Amino acid sequence: MTVHHEAESDDRALQAQVSGSSFYAAMRIMPKAQRGAMFAIYRFCRLVDDVADDGTRARPQRAAELDVWRAELEALYGNRPAGRAAFLGQAVHDFGLRQADFMAVVDGMAMDVVEDIRAPDLATLDLYCDRVACAVGRLSARIFGMDEKPGLELASELGRALQLTNILRDLDEDAGMGRLYLPRELLRKAGISTTDPDAAIGDPRVDGACRALAERALGHFAAADQVMRSRPRGRLLAPKVMEAVYRTILREMLVHGWAPPRRRVRLGKRRLLWIVARCILLG
Repeated sequence: MTVHHEAESDDRALQAQVSGSSFYAAMRIMPKAQRGAMFAIYRFCRLVDDVADDGTRARPQRAAELDVWRAELEALYGNRPAGRAAFLGQAVHDFGLRQADFMAVVDGMAMDVVEDIRAPDLATLDLYCDRVACAVGRLSARIFGMDEKPGLELASELGRALQLTNILRDLDEDAGMGRLYLPRELLRKAGISTTDPDAAIGDPRVDGACRALAERALGHFAAADQVMRSRPRGRLLAPKVMEAVYRTILREMLVHGWAPPRRRVRLGKRRLLWIVARCILLG
């Protein structure tokens, strides 16, 4: 099988995995070239995320694999054989995607590999969000055809909003991997001093810390919305869909709260389609 056909097969497999998700709903409404580039970015993120989350291998092994990804990205941008990173070549060429943003994503995954993140301070959490989410936003903004300034602003605000929402939604899943992304300042303000993931999220007072983090996420959503309402150049329907979906998830979590026992908020396919249709109608 050729590399081209392998990439197509991998893309089909990824599309099958995310079918019905908010990401898939947002990507389906993009033109073919942009959609292909976004799936390439998503595939890259999944691959390096799988390295970070692979609990079957020792940390040094996973760190070494991330170093291989760094070397392959260097090769890609140096016009040399790029190994597994070669599938990014078309998107990089078509949309001028920056090496630094891909490297930032790898650096973010490395933060999870060096040690399990447990109650980071707010500055560390912000750095993590910038690397694993805002960097993806910076890549996406170039695919959306945005100008530099509004593109960077949208990436910064919407990336943080989406990542904080993910953190609040995935408390139990993350704790199962020994991780706790809730910042220590907010936990302490809620009366929780432990950094043990199970103990922290098992404490009913965790609801207060989560609500404080949710307020920060809502602030980022509002700032992202302001950028998009200024009508910058570019195809903004996809980020509008992502914002609408994730803000809906966050609002539902605020209704149910985070005190144990929790249930993971999910939006059904019909509701996703309704949100997409509303975004299309409102423009």
